[in-house]
Amino acid sequence: MRLQKLLSYVRRAVDDYNMINDNDKIAVGVSGGKDSLALLMALKALQRFYPKKFEIEAVSVSLGFKDMDFSPIQKLCDNIDVKYTLIETDIGEIIFNARKEKNPCSLCSKMRKGALNDAVEGFGFNKVALGHNRDDVIETFFMSMFYEGRIYTFSPITFLDRKKIYSIRPLMYVPEKELIGFARKEELPVVKNKCPADGETKRENIKNFVREQSLNYDHFEEKIFGAIKRFGVGNWKG
Repeated sequence: MRLQKLLSYVRRAVDDYNMINDNDKIAVGVSGGKDSLALLMALKALQRFYPKKFEIEAVSVSLGFKDMDFSPIQKLCDNIDVKYTLIETDIGEIIFNARKEKNPCSLCSKMRKGALNDAVEGFGFNKVALGHNRDDVIETFFMSMFYEGRIYTFSPITFLDRKKIYSIRPLMYVPEKELIGFARKEELPVVKNKCPADGETKRENIKNFVREQSLNYDHFEEKIFGAIKRFGVGNWKG
């Protein structure tokens, strides 16, 4: 996938849900994975021609795992003229050593988002852009159904009232396989995740489930995504 196609996905999402307004200050949450790096590239490109003027900066939250090198992200940000901030935390130490969590992902996600939102609020941003793609929407839908017994997935836009910050998800229309292709083509500096639970999570199980169903049913993912939109799950619009 070329940048132009990625931009077409992103602009459609931004326009459909009015994600960006004039004078927005947007922090792009950069985990170091392909999705958040692609989002950073897309928003920087969109900034050049979008009729509404907005600012972006990149922010990463380090969980404190050894040997995670974020310097390639700093170099990318320098190359595209985006300010970059790395927030150091001891979240990994708390979850895996102090608390010894058997199911660490949920708590880690909450703590990571909390650290990011605290930083975003402190820096004076009014929005944070997150790199959730279309596959994430579908997987969250099935995770909620199978593990929690409810019909739910995250919204395109959410508002954190306590901090007066909006979270936006401009990649929500982009299939993950296309992001993989984009990352390879652009040689994005993906930072390897050093989390001990990486690849052994509930989300990974659901990802495998969706992959299997896609082999058995034509256009499986497109139909599920379409159903989520038509029935307004998570405030989606059909």
